[in-house]
Amino acid sequence: MKVIRSFRWLSLASVLSCLSAAVHADTPVSLATPLGLPPLVIPASNPLTQEKIDLGRRLFMDRRLSHNNTQSCGMCHVPEQGFTSHELGSAVGIEGRSHRRNSPTIFNVGYQHSLFVDGREPHLEDQIWGPLLTRNEMDMPAIGYVVEKVRQLPEYKGMFEAAFNGPVTAERLGQALASYERTLISGNSRFDRWYFGGEKNALNAMEQRGFQVFMGKGRCVTCHSMGEKSALFTDHKFHNTGLGWERTMFPERTSYRVQLAPNVFVNVNAQHLKSFEPPMPDVGRYEITFNPKDSWAYKTPMLRNVELTSPYMHDGSLQTLEEVVDFYDKGGIDNPEKSPLIVRLNLTPDEKTALVAFLKSLTGDNVPALVRDARTAPENLPLLDVDPSDTFMNQVNARLP
Repeated sequence: MKVIRSFRWLSLASVLSCLSAAVHADTPVSLATPLGLPPLVIPASNPLTQEKIDLGRRLFMDRRLSHNNTQSCGMCHVPEQGFTSHELGSAVGIEGRSHRRNSPTIFNVGYQHSLFVDGREPHLEDQIWGPLLTRNEMDMPAIGYVVEKVRQLPEYKGMFEAAFNGPVTAERLGQALASYERTLISGNSRFDRWYFGGEKNALNAMEQRGFQVFMGKGRCVTCHSMGEKSALFTDHKFHNTGLGWERTMFPERTSYRVQLAPNVFVNVNAQHLKSFEPPMPDVGRYEITFNPKDSWAYKTPMLRNVELTSPYMHDGSLQTLEEVVDFYDKGGIDNPEKSPLIVRLNLTPDEKTALVAFLKSLTGDNVPALVRDARTAPENLPLLDVDPSDTFMNQVNARLP
């Protein structure tokens, strides 16, 4: 009788929809662990289901999650560009507003111990609210505004009920997006098959030599650490290389990548740019801890698929892997808080070439499949890119006094 009373104001179709959701929302999904990666820990509070993954993928590509319906997660984390953005060093948000940091790849993001290069967010489920609410990213006015906007979009009708047995909420938005992002696991690279799988010919002689440099003279493994049975190539810690310090303290020394024509770029020193504006202040991890020792320290990134995720560094200021290797070969940039782990390496040209070749062997074998999946919608639910007919903001404005 309690069940009947709870549905007395609903139509038969709504009742059937809710009952169907109750059946399907608990369908578990297991993610295979590729060679070279550890098992992915799924939080008990957000078990992985296909319904959540489909919903999260749809939200990830929907531009209407920005205030003016122009910016989606997938526009800064472009699937075909390694889930980052190759065009610009730092991200560009709504209405062309500048951002001070590079768009990090979200390959293997489920393994991260903290999110953002300053580590300010510990949980993937909560990470979305930074970009959604930040003025120079997606500029949504408030959490409740986002929830209400998604609730009114007809394309999501029944999807939250199917995934969560309930309507859209702020918590469920984060859980759905996190569920999709956890599926972006990429391993089984040629390096993995050689190192962990014992496939002797998976790497050529130069790439094997590059691995020796990585583990030895190059000191890369000091921060991009490896385990006995798997490798995420990160220590999950924060280090000051001097790059952020110089860009903040001496902006006139900085070169910026300027686009002259499609796919035509040049590097121009800041002092030659008439419209130059000093970069926005960014002191890295210090902004979170207020510990002076954390000044201009940024999180060690993973190196998997690194060939696909240019530009590099926290601000996207280095365009190629060769530039990155040269930067570390010189010992970074000296400053009072520079990490003692960053020292001059004195690599030979051949060692540098071999190191870059090794780094390019870290590309997972399933990258094309993950890109296709990002652009693939659940049956009968085409993915959204832009919908200029959305009237939610007009509806809100009409209710205002």
